Amino acid sequence: MNILDMDKYKVQSPEENNIFIITECYRKLCKVLKSLKTEKGKIVHVIGAPGTGKSANIFKAIHNTDLNIYNVQFSLNSGNESSKQVFNKIFEDIKNDLMLDSQKEIYKKLSEFDAVLIADSFHDSHILNPKNVGFSQWTDKAGFNAFYFYLLCIREYFKNRKYFKKMNLVFQTAWRVHIRGKKQDIFTDFGFFSKIIVSMLKIFFTVIEISYSKKETIEIVRMHIQNVEEEKIEQCIQKYGCKPRFICHALEK
Repeated sequence: MNILDMDKYKVQSPEENNIFIITECYRKLCKVLKSLKTEKGKIVHVIGAPGTGKSANIFKAIHNTDLNIYNVQFSLNSGNESSKQVFNKIFEDIKNDLMLDSQKEIYKKLSEFDAVLIADSFHDSHILNPKNVGFSQWTDKAGFNAFYFYLLCIREYFKNRKYFKKMNLVFQTAWRVHIRGKKQDIFTDFGFFSKIIVSMLKIFFTVIEISYSKKETIEIVRMHIQNVEEEKIEQCIQKYGCKPRFICHALEK
């Protein structure tokens, strides 16, 4: 299955979220995001297998909780940059976008928002503009060398912890790997191992997993594709799991 063929089901902003079903995981996400209006220093990771609609849930919850967010935009000109170059460019792009002069001013300005969002506009900017290289493309190409980027982020957090205590961060989090041509997520697709990883993540952060029951999945698919037989949806669930984006793509082929 060509993942790029399913980009029409990706949501990049609240305005694109015209079709939406209220689910149990969405209610949990709303509750957490609503708390960010009165609390600071929280880091929220929204996880979920590819095709579950993490961005759709995030933007719907942001809209319904009236959260004032800064959505980090990021892209590269090529995929050959080092971890240090990628790290530095993130701050350069934010400085240019907000018309600021220093890193200290960045943290001060970002603290004025209810939350800073790092989602599809950061990870998959190549979908919005094919001329760009998105962060996810860079990590795919960099492989294990991208690990140094995350070490730089951890160092930055502890170095400027006093500023991060005045901010909220919301990450659309995925750790994607390709196995036999199939895209899978470390946090959700590897059974007991995934549960261990998520449990470790929950020690340090607030974690919301976007996942659906069979009934919820059928309702979501029927909202996107009318007059489809339930039996066909169930067959797709057997093949793809409860991943509405994958199922909608398969049914429209």
